Amino acid sequence: MIIEQAKKVLAIEAKAIESLIPRINGQFTAAIDMILSCTGRVVVTGMGKSGHIGKKIAATLASTGTPAFFLHPAEGIHGDLGMVTADDVVLALSNSGETAEVVSIFPAIKRIGASIVVMSGCAESTMAKNADIFLDVAVEQEACPLGLAPTASTTASLAMGDALAVALLSERKFTPEDFAVFHPGGALGRRLLLTVENIMHSGEENPLVTLDKTVKEALFVITAKGLGVTNVVDEQGHLVGIITDGDIRRGLEQGHEFLDKKVDRLMTKTPRTITANKLAAQALRIMEKNHPRPITVLPVVDEQNKAIGIIHLTDLLRQGVV
Repeated sequence: MIIEQAKKVLAIEAKAIESLIPRINGQFTAAIDMILSCTGRVVVTGMGKSGHIGKKIAATLASTGTPAFFLHPAEGIHGDLGMVTADDVVLALSNSGETAEVVSIFPAIKRIGASIVVMSGCAESTMAKNADIFLDVAVEQEACPLGLAPTASTTASLAMGDALAVALLSERKFTPEDFAVFHPGGALGRRLLLTVENIMHSGEENPLVTLDKTVKEALFVITAKGLGVTNVVDEQGHLVGIITDGDIRRGLEQGHEFLDKKVDRLMTKTPRTITANKLAAQALRIMEKNHPRPITVLPVVDEQNKAIGIIHLTDLLRQGVV
């Protein structure tokens, strides 16, 4: 019984969302055009459960390039309407379209001069008739067996809000880098904003040996820098290869005389590299996709292929990029 009831809820809500597809029409396009031409912000308002959905829609809009905030209608009639300007678009949510607290702020919004988009389940409601644009989010039935708790109707409103936000994102040519600007504190922001330059080992931390050095000398550098690798450069500082501690361990199987050989006998020539201005996430992709096996270190070079640093997988782990 419990499982069947839960499945029924999901089926009803899925049907509610699917029924919105034919309603993506001229009114929806007009709402997008209105918001795109808006020089102010989108002010989302709603009461009760619609208010909770409105807060989510406002947050989604704001994080995807459309300045927006939520206005509680009951607070609005007690002074918060001062946050609304003539340059704004008000997005008002109400399943019935008759929510008293929302209806009561419409006259003031109109006096202010802001445009109004109503998202409601009733085209003949007071709110719909007083809107510049009406978005129909009517549902056939609520998922609540009593037909009382807003369930399918709030799901439909949330989905329509997502449709608005994503359509606006697309029209604004919003990029992952733009998204990251608004999410600097999370893992997503770190992946999208953190560059190789921010975390690479450079200067004194950059392990370097020249072609005239021996494997033993390279081993000393690898040990001193603690990264398990050293860049190998020519006299001008151009990267010509790398040597890892694993290379040296495998070489020692030939005997200790191996340590006196020049590094060019052991180094991996033309290794995979990255430049300092690339995203740290790109460095991770290069490491993961390297064939025949993933790598844990990546030399950092400049435009002249000079070895300016090195980045290690553990650096990406510490920064939360992985």
